Amino acid sequence: MPLFVLLLILDVITLFLFKYIGFFTESVNDFFGLSLPVPEIALPIGISFFTFQIMSYAIDAWRDHRLIQDRFSDLLLYISFFPQLIAGPIVRYSDIAAQLKERSATPREEAQGLRRFIIGLAKKVLISNTMAVVADALFAQAAAENLSMPEAWLASAAYGFQIYYDFSGYSDMAIGMGHMFGFHFLENFNYPYTATSVSDFWRRWHISLSTWFREYVYIPLGGNRKGMGRTVLNLFIVFLLTGLWHGANWTFLVWGLYYAFFMIAERLQIIPTKKIRFQPLKWLYTVFVVFTGFIIFRADNLSQGWGILRSLFCFSTLDSVGFSGALSHLDPYTLFILFAAILFSAPIAKKIWEKLRDKKYAEGLSYAGAVGLLAVCMIFLVTDSYNPFIYFNF
Repeated sequence: MPLFVLLLILDVITLFLFKYIGFFTESVNDFFGLSLPVPEIALPIGISFFTFQIMSYAIDAWRDHRLIQDRFSDLLLYISFFPQLIAGPIVRYSDIAAQLKERSATPREEAQGLRRFIIGLAKKVLISNTMAVVADALFAQAAAENLSMPEAWLASAAYGFQIYYDFSGYSDMAIGMGHMFGFHFLENFNYPYTATSVSDFWRRWHISLSTWFREYVYIPLGGNRKGMGRTVLNLFIVFLLTGLWHGANWTFLVWGLYYAFFMIAERLQIIPTKKIRFQPLKWLYTVFVVFTGFIIFRADNLSQGWGILRSLFCFSTLDSVGFSGALSHLDPYTLFILFAAILFSAPIAKKIWEKLRDKKYAEGLSYAGAVGLLAVCMIFLVTDSYNPFIYFNF
């Protein structure tokens, strides 16, 4: 028991020193008017992901001693498996322990994994990168001047689709590569923009992270088993930590507290999502909360975030000048990609595939389509500038 606790403490301290010590020192200096030296420590790429996986092994093995890994090489494989090492999804040890010992990869499974990889690549290269151009331009503009209401909402939508297709694309690529090696990872996204409550959104968005916090923080703290007061406190702690996990910036902390407010409000039925029967209204509410929250998440600082949030509701700029400013960022190709982003954020393609996959020609056609997508992606990669995955930063 003491060794287990010591291991968890060392993991947390390591994460704190590399990721948060600079932010903590700057905050202390600002609050107390001090001039303590701010350490400049290079942040290892993906440290949040592999630290959480190390903690997952420690906790799962402590809970069930049968999961203790007797081969150090297999433990290293779990911690450092390259497809999902630097940007997720977070793979819990209990979900993959058996696969570390025994797995197989048939030619058909490898082909399916490659197809999944290409779909993820297309999400990133064709949709996310295009939305990134719009989002980056508008957030850069917001740093110099106030946005109009149409521009602010376009910035929110562009970044919302950028981060979704960026991270779900990487998750698809990681799941696909894992499949090629005989590993079967759990899904990390389940059409989050179709959610009808904030709680539902977090059951669909970054599922591996929300599951990690549920299994290793929320439930051990008592979950919802110790009364409403304790449940509210547990939700507050979980989303405070969720915000901090994303980065050493006040914007992430506020973003986490923002979601804590809505999660608690829904649990207390202050926002009565369970009583509302009109599904489109519940969906509109959820999309409004999520896309507004992305302004806080993306902003360089709280001041910029607050400025854009005010612009979202600045009706005096809802005029021809405001609309023309927004439309100046949308050429025909970008409009087409924006339409595709909206379309594929719903399970339309999935339902079509479910109807067609039993047809004799369906699988061959899907692989032909994947090859075509790969060719298009290669063309864009050759001509495009470097645009890293967003979650490399976390």
